[in-house]
Amino acid sequence: MTPAARIEPITPCHVVAVPYPGRGHINPMMNLCKLLANSKPDLLITVVLTEEWLGLIGDEEKPPSIRLAAIPNVLPSELERAADMPSFVGATQTEMAGPFERLIGRFDVPIRFLIADTFLFWAVEFGNRRNIPVASLWPMPASVFSVFYHFDLLRRNGHHPFHLSEKGDERIDYVPGIGSIRLADLPSIVSMKDQRLLGLALRVFANISKAQYLLFSSIYELESQAIEALKQEFSFPIYTFGPTIPYLNLEALTSFSTNESDHPNYLEWLDSQTPSSVLYVSLGSFLSVSHAQMDEIADGLRASGVRFLWVARGEAGRLQERCGEAGRVVPWCEQLKVLCHPSVGGFWTHCGWNSTMECIFSGVPMICFPIMMDQTTIRKHVVEDWKIGVDGKRDLAFGEILMSGEIAKLVKGFMDPESHERKEMAKRVGEFRETVRRAVSVGGSSVANLACLVNDIMSFN
Repeated sequence: MTPAARIEPITPCHVVAVPYPGRGHINPMMNLCKLLANSKPDLLITVVLTEEWLGLIGDEEKPPSIRLAAIPNVLPSELERAADMPSFVGATQTEMAGPFERLIGRFDVPIRFLIADTFLFWAVEFGNRRNIPVASLWPMPASVFSVFYHFDLLRRNGHHPFHLSEKGDERIDYVPGIGSIRLADLPSIVSMKDQRLLGLALRVFANISKAQYLLFSSIYELESQAIEALKQEFSFPIYTFGPTIPYLNLEALTSFSTNESDHPNYLEWLDSQTPSSVLYVSLGSFLSVSHAQMDEIADGLRASGVRFLWVARGEAGRLQERCGEAGRVVPWCEQLKVLCHPSVGGFWTHCGWNSTMECIFSGVPMICFPIMMDQTTIRKHVVEDWKIGVDGKRDLAFGEILMSGEIAKLVKGFMDPESHERKEMAKRVGEFRETVRRAVSVGGSSVANLACLVNDIMSFN
């Protein structure tokens, strides 16, 4: 009898993903990893988080092929990073690389592919040293990437950052892939007096050309001009996967049970409202507005007569008392599920990219209230380019707050079902909704790009 052939153990294709430690970066990275795992279940994907973020999201549901690993926090309390953003961003660029490399050295399966947030530029250098292909993930609009990547054009055209705030209404048209844009609509850190954040942001682009892939959490059809322009700049593949939101659970997200034990009180309340009558309000999970502005928003919402659901984190109890019974104020909610609810007819948003993608996916018009960074550029896209929202800060000078009387007027007009402007916005955002859903359907651009990336990853195994 011929001896049985020896069967060699199969080493799984191991992908390591390392996001920048911030909610707006971790969410798209995690969702991209879930898309990869769903497309190719035999991939082994390790997501490297800081200890604080592992504690925050470690219990969230994920596919069995995704595992989490941790490195020390870059600062004692990362959730307090808003107090000194330059120090925090700088720490991610200098304090994460060493612990990451030491962690990688302890892994039981060799790395075949690395996906790293663009802001963690050291990851490209690590991959190049180890001969590991690196994909750089940019979790913001491609247009914002183009602004930063071509930043020298601003200087060459006499638009020095120190003076941009004085010329906010001046328009430029020389950034590749972007049509006419006001200087005020460039990412806000461009015109800050403190230039440390801008310097740290620009630093990451020196290594982009050394990566093997560039990934965007955007939708090709929404930013085709910017993406095509960038494809002319780089010799490596550029893939879009947007929206990198949890749409894989769409059926569960849009299944609204009437059983009281199946969902929290805010969903019960939404169930009791008329279609498209509720304004959902959320100004982000990190940067926020002043207490004075929050009070004005509460008073304005109450005076508008519009029903609303407001996510206000630590201030929910206080603001609920101030708002009375006009709406509900909660510390947290399942945002995509809320936006998909038939009672929700509008979203007052800070214009974070993930929130904007969820809003478009849900087909809901927006009130734009940007705080900083890419949010000012996203407002421009929503209001001027796509015409699916209104500018809540129009005519508001820097540092001013929007008063309750103006808020009441804004909200009432925005949610008026008989308003011609609202009807046009609702129609257009409905068309955008279909565009986005086609992108993530069979044969769509995002699905096709995901298949290409999976094939590329497997070719390195």
